[in-house]
Amino acid sequence: MLWKNKKQQTIKNILRFGLITFIFVSMIFLVSAYSQDKFKLKTGARGKLCLNCHVTFTDILKKSFVHTPVKTGECSVCHNPHASSYGKMLSDDTGKVCLKCHSQLISENARSVHKVALEGNCSLCHDPHASNNKFNLLKSGNELCFGCHKDINESVVKAKFKHPPVDKGCVSCHNPHASNKGVFLLKDTLPSLCLQCHKTDKPSFMNQHMNYPVAKANCSTCHNPHGSDKGGILFNNVHKPVSSKMCNQCHEEPTSQNPFRVKKVGFELCRGCHSNMVNNIFNKNRLHWPLLSKKGCLSCHSPHATTQNMLLKAPMITLCSECHSDTIKRQERSQTKHPPIQEGNCTVCHTPHADNNPFLFNNASIIDLCGTCHEWQKHSSHPIGEKFIDPRNKNLTVQCLSCHRSHGTENKYFIHFPTISELCTQCHVQFRR
Repeated sequence: MLWKNKKQQTIKNILRFGLITFIFVSMIFLVSAYSQDKFKLKTGARGKLCLNCHVTFTDILKKSFVHTPVKTGECSVCHNPHASSYGKMLSDDTGKVCLKCHSQLISENARSVHKVALEGNCSLCHDPHASNNKFNLLKSGNELCFGCHKDINESVVKAKFKHPPVDKGCVSCHNPHASNKGVFLLKDTLPSLCLQCHKTDKPSFMNQHMNYPVAKANCSTCHNPHGSDKGGILFNNVHKPVSSKMCNQCHEEPTSQNPFRVKKVGFELCRGCHSNMVNNIFNKNRLHWPLLSKKGCLSCHSPHATTQNMLLKAPMITLCSECHSDTIKRQERSQTKHPPIQEGNCTVCHTPHADNNPFLFNNASIIDLCGTCHEWQKHSSHPIGEKFIDPRNKNLTVQCLSCHRSHGTENKYFIHFPTISELCTQCHVQFRR
């Protein structure tokens, strides 16, 4: 009796499971059918009927590569046939429409993502309907990438020594949408990517690198992957010990247990060659604090090679903004731009290492400092200088910064107040209304 009850219960469970499965599959089918024909269009209305008005698409369909929905006559996959809140009568934002089918292009674990893809501007690279280029690209090869990356194109064209993968195409090293492994959309980490072509065990390779074990080093600390005017595609500005193949001037010998360890720490390492500069720096009253950090000179300079003058690690405005981001952001908000900051030339006003003047100004007099660019005497008769005391603070004299903020304000001419009258009446109180 017990056995019969168990058997009946098993049969009931199987039937129940079968019924649930049938209902679930039916729902999926119905949802799928609805999604495919949610507008209840008659036969051919999802695409073929569109060609009655959009006659130019007949020629588009003749191109070498046609987008699958277009090819199969499924215009309503991307477009709403009646009305839309989006341009081109799309059913959603461009990026969201594309992601309905191409969701796998950007992984959640992506280490770097192409800004164009992240913002959903797929049509900046792809033609949504058809193209004579593979993957429906608007242009072929590097021509497409260089449309945005003009600075890289310029350097590639001018470079005396070319990197072969660049000529083959940017996608030799980069993923066009996102990368799970590398920064800058690189297909792999460095040096793993480089080692796919360059064999580090070859005698010629070892000799070029002074027998240092660089197989696990970051190649881009010395080499420009896009090409260079220097042999071995070293960056155009090379530290003399590197160009002279005197790595052991800074590093331990290649045969030591720690060949990449530097012989001294911080500025003390650089002092061996740049003793006059370092001594002069420490004779000043005010020092730029990165010099005293563990990194020392390497806080701002590359020890090997770089694209920037003076071996700076990055363009000056980028480098300075790593610490002084508030100053750069203020300039971005400023109605009137200060050219030295806008052009990224902070050393027009400041000494980068040390000085006796406040804020490392390279001139003791603010008036003389500003006067190197601004001939103030020709456009202003306002009295300034040591003889004129600021009525707001008897310890200060009237100078350029009494009225202006050199890094900009939200007001015109980077003055401290929204209007000229508000500014002037800070001192000339008798004229306040």
